Amino acid sequence: MVKARKDGFRLDHWLQNLVLRGLIGALLLLPYRWRVPLCGWIFAHLIAPIAGYTRRIRDNLTRIFPDMPGEEVRHMLRAVPDNVGRTVIELYSGAAFVERAKAAPIRGPGLAALQQARAEGRPVVLVTGHFGNYDAARAALIQHGFHIGGLYRPMTNRFFNRHYVAAISRIGTPLFPRGRPGMAEMIRFLRGGGMLGIVQDQHMNHGARLKFFGQDAMTALSAAELALKYNALLVPSYATRQENGLDFDILVDAPIACSTAEAMTQALNDHLEAHVRLHMDQWFWIHKRWKV
Repeated sequence: MVKARKDGFRLDHWLQNLVLRGLIGALLLLPYRWRVPLCGWIFAHLIAPIAGYTRRIRDNLTRIFPDMPGEEVRHMLRAVPDNVGRTVIELYSGAAFVERAKAAPIRGPGLAALQQARAEGRPVVLVTGHFGNYDAARAALIQHGFHIGGLYRPMTNRFFNRHYVAAISRIGTPLFPRGRPGMAEMIRFLRGGGMLGIVQDQHMNHGARLKFFGQDAMTALSAAELALKYNALLVPSYATRQENGLDFDILVDAPIACSTAEAMTQALNDHLEAHVRLHMDQWFWIHKRWKV
């Protein structure tokens, strides 16, 4: 492991950022319809094997689906990082991505609930997962007049984090970093009737031990806790990538019924799992989701 200097500088992070920044900059010179599939191919065939994503996908699939046929596993080893790569370059594509998201159909019973909440000034917590393109729903709803902020987890690589935050800010603001720096602003935003988007499907050391695909998974309770504390609707939403690899279908589902934070969060896990089972290769199986 490369140790950081006293000022926090890490050479490996600087080099990683240099490579990724160069790749993204070169791809942005291409037309949108070319850059998105090309970035997917690069992630699937070059980055995933080098970065260890291929091994992690295989390990996760072996854990959850030990009887998955080899042909399907091989498909997942290519299709999952392809979707990740497409998502990365889409997030950096600014207006071109926003236009794609704006054109996506929005369906589901939660849309009427969002409209009513907006009329009443009631806060909403929108929860999604690392699925399809997790920011497409936020982009689309903003373009349809909803005031949606985003809670994000700052990346470990501070060099990459700077331009990543700048990129997702072009999709919409405000954005709030997890932890103390963004908490006060986020709470003011919710209390003012804002709608907050949260991506909640990664391992959380201090989360609750809940189930995801039948396995114990440490899961953050923050979305449900915010909904309960501030009388906000808790609404699951996903943007599913369509067959052409460029467009999306956006689901805004019915709000989760109020109960306890644990029960509501388990309902979110179950909801995401059911959705992933319909589109297995669109979830980010590269995450270390099951560490317990």
